[in-house]
Amino acid sequence: MLEVLWIALAYILGSAPWGLVIARTFCGIDPRENGSRNTGATNVARLCGFKWGVATLLCDVLKGAVPVWLAFKINPSPAFISIVALTCVLGHVFSCFMKFKGGKAVATSIGVFLPLAIWQLLAASILCLLVIWRSGFVSLGSLTLVTALPVALAVSGQWTWLPLSLGVWAVVVWKHKENIVRLRAGTEKSWQKSKSQCEAACGAQGEGQDGK
Repeated sequence: MLEVLWIALAYILGSAPWGLVIARTFCGIDPRENGSRNTGATNVARLCGFKWGVATLLCDVLKGAVPVWLAFKINPSPAFISIVALTCVLGHVFSCFMKFKGGKAVATSIGVFLPLAIWQLLAASILCLLVIWRSGFVSLGSLTLVTALPVALAVSGQWTWLPLSLGVWAVVVWKHKENIVRLRAGTEKSWQKSKSQCEAACGAQGEGQDGK
């Protein structure tokens, strides 16, 4: 019974829309209606500034890491922990606080693997950052991270969390299906270009409100 209750709580914690809360509270902006219309850290950073994007990232990482870390105290079974981890990720994607809509689950996916495979996660994250730096596409970096993680687990012989990493890969790739289409078509916006356009749009919006 305790395991079932913890899985339910993991879903609720994973559903917490921290990007929406932070953007509304500190910036007066609904990220679902501005920028890329996503509540993730990237869009919050574009709309509200770097520090609020980092705050969103940390909150989304923690809402994955904490339930998984505490799950070890309840039942260290890999099956139970994998279910808790995947439930956190699905909570972020299908948030009960946002009519079962949500983000793309990259930060929460990072969070769930922090207590499980930190070195493999670190290797995948470094590769992710390198791809973003070289290409300018956050989406491509995110896809690189979730693809590199199961490879890193397999290469290092950490088979326990390989099924979980493949499940997370499937969820994240599915949530990025529109980005993949744009990447293949060459129409995906880079981080710097999107940031500049968002700043211009927000500036124009502010000038319009001042003139009323």
